[in-house]
Amino acid sequence: MIQFWQKRIKIGTLTESIEIDKELETIKKELKNEVAKKFAGSLAIRMVDSGSCNACEAECNALSNPYYDLERLGIYFVASPRHADVMLLSGIMTFNMTPHAIETYKQIPEPKWVITIGDCPAMAAPFEQTYAIKAPAGKHFEIAHHIPGCPPSPKEIIKGLLEFLRKIA
Repeated sequence: MIQFWQKRIKIGTLTESIEIDKELETIKKELKNEVAKKFAGSLAIRMVDSGSCNACEAECNALSNPYYDLERLGIYFVASPRHADVMLLSGIMTFNMTPHAIETYKQIPEPKWVITIGDCPAMAAPFEQTYAIKAPAGKHFEIAHHIPGCPPSPKEIIKGLLEFLRKIA
């Protein structure tokens, strides 16, 4: 056992990547500054699943862990659309969830934006002609920004939020 710990101390922790951590810290600082400038320090996001496999939701849940810690940057996921600034939409826009997503969007106070996450909301084929699918999301909402990936990593989501904030006036 002593040999294990001596080797561990000598080699160090192998799960950390100093380059990735530095890049992420730079992105997080810029994101915090943009939120402070454009949303007075607090951006509220209402996540809506319109028929996804929940992979995007799992990645968004990771944004709340101590490593990414979006709340420290002033970005919060809220339960009520009436408290939200942005709707984060995931999923393929199923027949059953489309009216609920539209109703959620209507309840968000102006000014409001829709950010789509994952490849599903932007998807048109092969499901566009079926009864159960009302894709793409662009038919129902004006999309302010799209974060691609299936699913996008938490780092890609953070980058996507920064790109969105740079876009808006």
